[in-house]
Amino acid sequence: AALVAAGTTAHAESLVLHPIRDNTLFFDAGGLISNGAGPSIFAGNNSLSNTRRGLVFFAVSDSLAATAHIDSVELRLNVDSAPNSTLQIVSVHRVLASWGEGTSVSTGGAGAASTDGDATWLHRLYPDTFWTTPGGDFNLTSSATISVGVSGWHVWKGAALTQDVALWLSTPATNFGWLIQGPENAPLTVRRFDSRETANPPELVIYYHLPTAVRPTTWGRVKSLYR
Repeated sequence: AALVAAGTTAHAESLVLHPIRDNTLFFDAGGLISNGAGPSIFAGNNSLSNTRRGLVFFAVSDSLAATAHIDSVELRLNVDSAPNSTLQIVSVHRVLASWGEGTSVSTGGAGAASTDGDATWLHRLYPDTFWTTPGGDFNLTSSATISVGVSGWHVWKGAALTQDVALWLSTPATNFGWLIQGPENAPLTVRRFDSRETANPPELVIYYHLPTAVRPTTWGRVKSLYR
């Protein structure tokens, strides 16, 4: 009889992904403003209390084996600028519908004219495909929330964020990325994060393990060790 039955062991690994698209939803009644190819993602309210919401999408299932077990994840964003030194609560929410990144470019917080395929306050894909709810279709319950300062890298993590990535790996058709939401009840809460077009793009760090088959240990194999 075999001393040890065939089974599996786990080997811990980590993977860093950068988004394949990102964008900002700028509050605008006509859906005419976006920033698909710009260097920044915005979240929160500007000085006029006009709201900005960020979007990021990572191709999880294209980069990781379907058999991987997700142990934990971290979403990392680099703050490039802020209008004041007050810490702001910024939350991450799972998006519920597909959206796009066009060629619009704005270096500042006002946005630029929307182009074909851009996500806007009204559109998932400008100019003809709309969100069900203006401002984006997303899970109102956040997957992770942290206080964000005025500069440097910030990290979101937790069980719900890990569950999002595990869902996207097991069911890729549900992956529409995350929406980044800052405080929207006062002016000057906005944070500007570096987009994928910069030297400090958003990062999704995935800690996982893959099951590895273990050969059964037989009497013959044990005896061979003592020859």
